[in-house]
Amino acid sequence: MCVFVSNRHLYVQFVDDDAGKTLAAVSTQSDAMKDAPGPLMTEKARALGAASAKAAIAAGIETVVFDRGGFTFGARIQALAAAAREAGLRF
Repeated sequence: MCVFVSNRHLYVQFVDDDAGKTLAAVSTQSDAMKDAPGPLMTEKARALGAASAKAAIAAGIETVVFDRGGFTFGARIQALAAAAREAGLRF
């Protein structure tokens, strides 16, 4: 589970390192996030965590390694990780 944070958006990809392929990807710009709650990025991060867990489970992924890509484990990434755990992903 690779996370990228820009100034305006959050991106999550589930990558198979051995095969070099992206298995699933969700971002705050994707169709699944059109109805994301509120203007705050932490609220959108929580919704993205749940949506990314749903996409991963649909792709057959249940256990992931969390790669925050060097970004600090601040409020947005913490909310994303907590929501993904609540939705059923194991880190």
